[in-house]
Amino acid sequence: MNRGCQLQSHLCGGDNRCMPKGSPAADRDSAAPVPASGPFLPGAIVVVTLGNPRDKFWGMILALAPMGLSMSGIELASFEDLIVMVKDGESFSPAVVFFPMHRIERIELDLPDGGLPSLSQRFLAKTGLDPAVVLGSSETDGASGHGARSAPGPSQDPA
Repeated sequence: MNRGCQLQSHLCGGDNRCMPKGSPAADRDSAAPVPASGPFLPGAIVVVTLGNPRDKFWGMILALAPMGLSMSGIELASFEDLIVMVKDGESFSPAVVFFPMHRIERIELDLPDGGLPSLSQRFLAKTGLDPAVVLGSSETDGASGHGARSAPGPSQDPA
């Protein structure tokens, strides 16, 4: 009762895959981009929990792929400092970073939790600016329309 020979077996030959040569599945490139679907599309505001070193990042998804996450944002620890900078009219640019998938422990949408407002709602209430516009500005013009100074403490991942 051999249905597909998915494990190593002397019946499958030497390649341990039991895929006919030239089949579409064998020729398919495993690194090919996968179309994004679901709630984690580019433009979504998220909170990302990273491991090794442990860190949290708040921002907007630019791209999510099997190899990692590209986003525009700031370290969550700098959120209140960012609000003060924006309220004081200081210039800043959100960091544009890439986190490899092995560092990402969790990605969650920035949504309200019961009676607690989301970070995006807090940002809007305290600054009067839409966070999607502010975080997306560095994507379109490099240094952002808000100036060339970076937000406090952005995490640039060298990996």
